[in-house]
Amino acid sequence: LGLALAAAVALAAWRRRRPRPLREVLFFPSRPSCTEALLAEAAEPGAAVLPCPCPLPPGDCSLSRLLRLLLSARRSLDICLFAFCSPQLGRAVRLLHRRGVRVRVVTDAQYMGLRGSQIGLLRHVGIQVRHDQEDGYMHHKFAIVDRKMLITGSLNWTTQAIQNNRENVLVVEDAEYVEPFLDEFERIWEKYNPVNYRCF
Repeated sequence: LGLALAAAVALAAWRRRRPRPLREVLFFPSRPSCTEALLAEAAEPGAAVLPCPCPLPPGDCSLSRLLRLLLSARRSLDICLFAFCSPQLGRAVRLLHRRGVRVRVVTDAQYMGLRGSQIGLLRHVGIQVRHDQEDGYMHHKFAIVDRKMLITGSLNWTTQAIQNNRENVLVVEDAEYVEPFLDEFERIWEKYNPVNYRCF
């Protein structure tokens, strides 16, 4: 009985010490705030951050939280987005690429050429981007950080959606949910391989 009790106490202590898997919900529109210090710190960790001249107050908000989650990537970031026009999110993705994180992006062919799209800037720095060749939209909105964190919801990564729309983002570290999204990403990544593109 004493041994069983000791084992139960040890198991309970281990469970308390073990980090809990991330589960978070973000809602938009995001409160206006300056993200310059966050991005500058990510670009040059430890460097002195100069005050930003913009009039927005610093502080935590849904956008800054989303940026922190993305910037936590150490090995890989797979992005599957209908529209990607947010300068802040685009800058974060380019910083990750520069840091050596493998970044892959799947997007919609019709929307990647819109004014303000970040896709051209991503391609310019060498990030792999693939797009659909179909009549329907590539309408997914998800990202996978280090093959273990899923970021998904209604949010397109656009300034309009971030600042004005009622949107949601769910963040989970749970293999039961991450694995199907990884499988879907790999499936369409291969389907949209440029060797399969139809040229007219």
